[in-house]
Amino acid sequence: MHPLVKLAKDTIEEYVRNGDIIKPPANLSAEMTGEAGVFVSIKKKGELRGCIGTFQPTRESIALEIIQNAVSASTQDPRFPPVSPAEIDKLEYSVDVLSEPERISGKDELDPRKYGVIVKSGEHRGLLLPDIEGVDTPEEQIRIAAMKAGIHSAEEMELYRFEVKRYK
Repeated sequence: MHPLVKLAKDTIEEYVRNGDIIKPPANLSAEMTGEAGVFVSIKKKGELRGCIGTFQPTRESIALEIIQNAVSASTQDPRFPPVSPAEIDKLEYSVDVLSEPERISGKDELDPRKYGVIVKSGEHRGLLLPDIEGVDTPEEQIRIAAMKAGIHSAEEMELYRFEVKRYK
């Protein structure tokens, strides 16, 4: 298991079982020291069970970003009830580290397998990670991200794309 995923797993297990937030490892690897937006995804039997992340960094390191988002993904995803201790052994984890978002002029600059998308209209923002099963076109990507943000499809939107390093 990759160290970033192990950190997410250890964080969730400690928080769900004991209510404690772990500290980052003493000797952070280079992958854990930078700053970036990070998403932590939890699956159970191949189905999404929780996913929370940050578009851009909010903490001093990727390790702290993972810890914060792992707790949130397991307890605060509004689509799911909090993870219970009985589920812990059935869960799978992945961590996506986002590149800096880049503004684009239109959907022709998207590739749903390679790029994630951020849609923005006023104060509303929605994000969809890349390479999501069943999302095959830029139009689908934009529609889903807009829906997540509460942006009506007729509203004018700014589009941003980003790449991820996905760790499982």
